[in-house]
Amino acid sequence: MIISKTPFRMSLFGGGTDYPDWYEKNGGSVIGATIDKYCYISVRYLPPFFEHKHRIVWSNIELINEIDEIRHPAVRAILNKMKFEQGLEINYNADLPARSGLGSSSSFSVGLLNALYALQGRMISKDDLAKEAIHIEQDIMKEAVGSQDQIWASHGGLNQIDFFRDGRFEVSPLILSTKNRKSLESSLMLFFTGFSRYAPLIAQKKIDNFDKKKKELRVLQQMSHEAVKILLQNKDPVTELGALIHEAWNLKRQLADGVTTPAVDGIYAAGCEAGALGGKLLGAGGGGFMLFIVKPEDRARVRERLKDLIHVSFEFDTSGSRIIVFEPEGSEQRVQ
Repeated sequence: MIISKTPFRMSLFGGGTDYPDWYEKNGGSVIGATIDKYCYISVRYLPPFFEHKHRIVWSNIELINEIDEIRHPAVRAILNKMKFEQGLEINYNADLPARSGLGSSSSFSVGLLNALYALQGRMISKDDLAKEAIHIEQDIMKEAVGSQDQIWASHGGLNQIDFFRDGRFEVSPLILSTKNRKSLESSLMLFFTGFSRYAPLIAQKKIDNFDKKKKELRVLQQMSHEAVKILLQNKDPVTELGALIHEAWNLKRQLADGVTTPAVDGIYAAGCEAGALGGKLLGAGGGGFMLFIVKPEDRARVRERLKDLIHVSFEFDTSGSRIIVFEPEGSEQRVQ
């Protein structure tokens, strides 16, 4: 039995500039962090005592004999690419719901790849794990997804990620003072809007609008660099960061129809009226989790104002995807 544990992420600045259609022409830069909310994927070779060859458990239970019969697109793509011939059992569990703006799809892909490599007795670097997940999602599955989620799921941490025109990326951990790191962590509040959405549909609208929204995207890209300067300064970063993320959200809302909705705008307005300095909808838009930056003394007021929404407490994760159970002997299919 092999079990991988892979974090979800929250993007703070620069979202949209991590799509190849943008950064291969203009470069890109994003800031964000992984949090201590995870997806867990267990894999093992399935003994040959069943009528089915593979058992895949997610929101559905699939009992199938051929990989091409698998309905889960990421599982099907990954197993085909890795050319597994033996029967497998794959189980998925998570701390938070899918399709909620926390990069859950990429965390799934990264976690499954990590677990399957371990099942084969192979180690893969964090960079290679991210690159392979990006390749599978963008080139094999043809999903309209960016490249930041896979990198955060693999690496973990509070980072700036720069994307280059030749397709390379560079992960730079943000080395903050203990005071500023605690201040940032304690100022972030996460609420579930109650709406889930299919992110690639909204993302494709953004991609289609890139030529029309060059000015906005360049500003969003520059904001990630401004945010780094704010975080690295000696004084408390919360007030300036709140104003900057408010400005960034107003720009992001202009990238495509569907990024926001009247209901989402109502939640955002209520949070700000209660004392939040700024915030954003995480992920492509349309629903999922809303993130606010709030001074500690105003947190109780914001939480009371948004009491009808689920509030999720969290801390930053630093380790990225990792194998937490490695029992390869028990995974081998010994029955002939």
